[in-house]
Amino acid sequence: MGWLSNGFLAKLGIGRGARFSAERVAHRMDDIRTVMLDMLGEEGALQYPHVARRIRHSVDAQALWYARAELMAALAGLYGERSARERMVSLSVMFDGLLPKGLMSRPTTLRG
Repeated sequence: MGWLSNGFLAKLGIGRGARFSAERVAHRMDDIRTVMLDMLGEEGALQYPHVARRIRHSVDAQALWYARAELMAALAGLYGERSARERMVSLSVMFDGLLPKGLMSRPTTLRG
């Protein structure tokens, strides 16, 4: 699963079709926000302060979901596109059960 282990995701209660209370959603959003900022790192936050700011100030799961595009661009600039894409797959799993079905990523056969 990349740099996020299945054990870590299980501890967060992440699974297909999961639904959560408002308190649980708030905790999950904090977890996602933390992971996104950790992915960006200190160097990334210095080079891409607008991305770090957008992540920190996202008020709901949809805002964090849309912030992934800017995070992907920043990570590609820092580590290369392949590494950024792998990290984004791991991040996307964390949104299971938090977004309307139409917003979730669809499986793709595209490989780079």
